[in-house]
Amino acid sequence: VQLVESGGGLVQPGGSLRLSCAASGFFFRSYGMGWFCQAPGKDREFVGAINWSGGFAEYADSVKGRFTISRDNAKNTVYLQMNNLEPEDTAVYYCAARRGGVTATIASAFGSWGQGTQVTVSS
Repeated sequence: VQLVESGGGLVQPGGSLRLSCAASGFFFRSYGMGWFCQAPGKDREFVGAINWSGGFAEYADSVKGRFTISRDNAKNTVYLQMNNLEPEDTAVYYCAARRGGVTATIASAFGSWGQGTQVTVSS
């Protein structure tokens, strides 16, 4: 299993970024996918997750209405569209895969992780 995130960077408050996570080495469409973030000195936190078909997604309260998860099973890729970014969103963002195709909100439910991509929101 390999997960490779991309799309992070520096953005001003109120700006947008789209993160991508390219998956390989497993049957992508049978896995639920999640995004987590970790700021310096803090635990890894749930951001959002999407089920195998893309028909169901759930989000942390702090990002509802601002972030959207989607997936393209033909491209083995999951996305995190981040709008109206705030300085508090600054963190390393990780993509994760969960066998069984359903979502989860805790990190221990995901068995495979990417290396992370840095998102910095600052003026």
